[in-house]
Amino acid sequence: MARWHPPGPWSRPQAARVLGDEDVSEALGVCAQDPVGSVLAASRIVEAARLSQSGGQVWGFPVEGPLVAICWAGANLVPVVPVQGAERAEVLDAFAAMARRFGRRASSIVGDRSAALGLWDRLAEHWPAARDVREDQPSLMIDRAPDVEPDPLVRRSVPAELPLVLPACVRMFVEEVGYSPVAAGGSAYTERVRGLITSGRSFVRVVGGAQAPRPGAGSGTDTSEPVVAFKAELGAVTPDVAQVQGVWVDPRFRGRRLSESGMAAVVELTRREIAPVVSLYVNAYNERALATYRRVGFEQVGTFATVLF
Repeated sequence: MARWHPPGPWSRPQAARVLGDEDVSEALGVCAQDPVGSVLAASRIVEAARLSQSGGQVWGFPVEGPLVAICWAGANLVPVVPVQGAERAEVLDAFAAMARRFGRRASSIVGDRSAALGLWDRLAEHWPAARDVREDQPSLMIDRAPDVEPDPLVRRSVPAELPLVLPACVRMFVEEVGYSPVAAGGSAYTERVRGLITSGRSFVRVVGGAQAPRPGAGSGTDTSEPVVAFKAELGAVTPDVAQVQGVWVDPRFRGRRLSESGMAAVVELTRREIAPVVSLYVNAYNERALATYRRVGFEQVGTFATVLF
């Protein structure tokens, strides 16, 4: 993508504004134009009982009149821009101005590829360098029964299993992102995992110990201690869509298609009890994961991009 150079001072520095509680319904209406593509932003807005106490902001465009685009600005910067052409460019200009005004607080920019990369293109010369730019992430969804048999041993984890689930989540994060989310200390990541468990959004297949039968008995991968062989979480949830994140299989149990049957179970449980549509996004170069999700029944409906800091 060609680097964007501002022609001079921002011609419309107030083209976007910080939304308030009175704007929530309208902001969710913008998200509803693409429920799958906007699920992360919409879920954060839904989770915020009051925007003023949410730990983030929602920016809206334009300042006056009906909203045509919004951007969640919290731990992630998530633009939702369901307009095209010159208007899209104007929206991204406005959100970039807001991001420059408030400074970089997000750990990533993520969302529809055109919007996420367009926003980063406008910020790259002003923010610290990105650690990684993942430009091609197919966005997948399924709104029906899975095509493979669900694993009957996949279930929701329970709060007492936090010491078992947290290490699996950390190992997945290191494999996916490249650093440990708990290396610098602090409890934010632990509390995030705890919250997913207590809200019923953490799914596991536990093997070993007295928890469940061990797959592949005699294969050399049995363990007397319980371990998480498969896990996944619902990282974003609205009444219409649940987005799966953190899919992971312990290396000792890979090659047995636990991810297929595990994801089928997550789809079945989620559609029955949480939301009718299940979505996720994955790096295009991860051909094995893409093949797995397609065998389960997921179909591509868009393309995401992620800029990691």
